[in-house]
Amino acid sequence: MDGLIVRGARLWQGPVADIAIAGGRIAAIGRELPAHAGSDTLEARGCLVMPGLVDGHAHLDKTLWGTPWHSHRAGPTLLERIDNERRVLGELGLSPQRQSARLLRHLVARGTTHVRTHVDVGPDMQLAHLHGVQAMCEAHREFIDVQIVAFPQTGVMRQPGTLDLLDQAALDGAQVIGGLDPIGVDNDPHGQLNAIFAIAERRGCGIDIHLHDRGETGAATIEMIAERTRALGLAGRVALSHAFCLGMLEPARLDAIVALLRDNDIAVMTHAPSGGTPFPPIRLLAERGVRLFTGSDGVRDCWSPLNTGDMLERAYLLAYLSGFRDDAGLELALTMATHGGAQVMGAEGYGLDVGCAADLVVVQAENAAEAVAMHPLRRWVIKRGRVVARDGSAKLPALD
Repeated sequence: MDGLIVRGARLWQGPVADIAIAGGRIAAIGRELPAHAGSDTLEARGCLVMPGLVDGHAHLDKTLWGTPWHSHRAGPTLLERIDNERRVLGELGLSPQRQSARLLRHLVARGTTHVRTHVDVGPDMQLAHLHGVQAMCEAHREFIDVQIVAFPQTGVMRQPGTLDLLDQAALDGAQVIGGLDPIGVDNDPHGQLNAIFAIAERRGCGIDIHLHDRGETGAATIEMIAERTRALGLAGRVALSHAFCLGMLEPARLDAIVALLRDNDIAVMTHAPSGGTPFPPIRLLAERGVRLFTGSDGVRDCWSPLNTGDMLERAYLLAYLSGFRDDAGLELALTMATHGGAQVMGAEGYGLDVGCAADLVVVQAENAAEAVAMHPLRRWVIKRGRVVARDGSAKLPALD
């Protein structure tokens, strides 16, 4: 196929128009655009077109997707869940490469065109998960863009050898260095943060830290992260995932922490956790200029059988748990699942303008608010001008 025209679509934040695609990019937007020889046409009248959905926080290497149902038996604490995951994955002996490929197909079918995945690096699996996911990425690079975070799931300072593995992961191609609760897991915040910031500075990587610690413990950690971000000139390259503490602070304390996030351009990811877990006040942070994004987190894994990998559904959950009913609130949630994640990933040419990469999702909806509220079936998913999913099914080669 030499080109593609999407006819009569409702553009998110734009008019009804045709979209002409050539060379994997949006070539023109307008009414009654001419079809060129060899091009194909999608009749999208009455449908909404959005840029591709972005899953900014996934764990592709550890999913149980495509395997028999596994009953959840993990304990309630973070360390109990980590220990349970190590035990279960050790017993099952699943291939990170195959499992990530299984879940990736599902993500593509649901309209995801970009994903940032945290991949476990540690003394038990060494770099096997990283290399497995990298092999999957290479085999699927035509269908989705994947960014890898080298993630120390079992801790950093409490697990000798992990820092060397994180450094090697960066040399082997991980674009981002992860961290995990410098106080709650490692009980050595200065040691962990100094070390991972040093790796990021030395290797030219971004940073994305899982921060589950609540209340003042989490707030104090953010202060330390902001201090290092400023000192090393890493503004715009650091993200916090979860940041539950932001949903627990008194107003004056929250104001001070939000100012640190904004002034140091530290992005915040929340997936709107279940079970009454506090999470960041999305609208307040957006109004104060903090960059926000979202992701699936774990999809049917040892941490939870929940989460479906559907980023429109994730936007719905963000809106639902935040109490958003107005169109602006629903669109904010969708922005977190599109532009917010794309910005954090540094996705080039992302958007709905002429010249942007033709990474698009078409759904039956009148506008963005309805797309979030109803999270309908994805009619078409387009990656670099190629239809990669239709009516909820990915059009990817079968797994071996």
